Amino acid sequence: MIPVLTGIICGLLFGTISGLTPGIHANMIAAFMLGFSPAILPFLGPEGMAAVLIATLITHSFLEIVPATFLGVPGEGTSLTVLPAHAMTMEGKGEDAVRISALGSLWGVIFAIPLAIGAMWFIPLMQSSVDVLTGSLLVLIMGIIIVRSDAPGWLFLLFVVSGILGLFAFRFDYLSWNTYGAGSILMPILTGLFGLPFLLTASGEMIPRQHHSKTWMSGCQALLSAIPGTFAGLVVGWLPGLSTASANTLVSGLIPYDKERRNYLAAIGASTLANSIIGIAVFIAIGRMRNGVMVAFSGFETPPLFLLLFIAGVTALFAYLITISFGGMAESLSGLNSSYLNTGVSILLVLLCGILTGPFGLVILMLATAIGMVPELLVTSRIPCMGAVTIPVILYSFGVEVI
Repeated sequence: MIPVLTGIICGLLFGTISGLTPGIHANMIAAFMLGFSPAILPFLGPEGMAAVLIATLITHSFLEIVPATFLGVPGEGTSLTVLPAHAMTMEGKGEDAVRISALGSLWGVIFAIPLAIGAMWFIPLMQSSVDVLTGSLLVLIMGIIIVRSDAPGWLFLLFVVSGILGLFAFRFDYLSWNTYGAGSILMPILTGLFGLPFLLTASGEMIPRQHHSKTWMSGCQALLSAIPGTFAGLVVGWLPGLSTASANTLVSGLIPYDKERRNYLAAIGASTLANSIIGIAVFIAIGRMRNGVMVAFSGFETPPLFLLLFIAGVTALFAYLITISFGGMAESLSGLNSSYLNTGVSILLVLLCGILTGPFGLVILMLATAIGMVPELLVTSRIPCMGAVTIPVILYSFGVEVI
């Protein structure tokens, strides 16, 4: 057990760093570990190596809510979450947002572990039938969201234009620098669609005093919100071509992020962690690699599923406590001028996109920001901007090779 415990401790450290640092993803840690695996494996063995990778993925999934909440920086798993979470910071309730997301994430792990065990049986039996449903499911979800909106025509146009941007970005992804590793072009896409427009149009008020509310969310409410979130994570972690960003879209179709902010944050937390857990089972069951961590697993002998789930469960308990601790530091932001903070974060995001994805990434960032400003001008939902991710997946599911 010593290699496993050592791996968990290292994964907690790596995941904390990657989760709190804008532009750093757990995939980068996985790629780094895979490159040095010949030197690491003799010391940690397959079990210890697996512990590092799983613990990094789980910890990162918990901690990425912190920069989304306090800095307004979106990641793949927090592209829509940044909107209600940062808005709560500007109301003095940023710590509540972090606590709600962390609690939802913990419930997601609790629900997903038994589902992952069951998935070992039903995924191989149903996979061929399920593959064809991905595109139809996304069309149904986006159709419901657009039709139920106040301006369906504008939202449909926004969805299509965002999709064209996504198709263009993924088609010519090879033009971007590979500093970031797998999925690098997602950074400028999501930053432009969801991050920069929010930061550039935010008010220049002082950040109010942050305080933790004793009535931040009941356990029953978090539990009920985590159920649809876990379902979304299960779907996204299983169906081909979907990513954590797709889970944002699926959850937003069940819980409006602008009207039920707390429920939405808990659901997204559960969805993100359930996606990570189910991804492990999918890899073991059918060999499908859903993220860079699973790709790293293919480089050595994979330990049994029960050991991997044990590692994930233990890591989740510690990651929850770490996330709560960082949320408790929110009071240090009180009194800061948000315009200076937003400007600084915006400059940092542009620099990171340039460093990690190169000139092509900056072009995508510019185009995505222009599209992302439209919902701000129309004062409407930003969900159709997820067309940049969902339209390529829909076309791929229907057998249209455009990427």
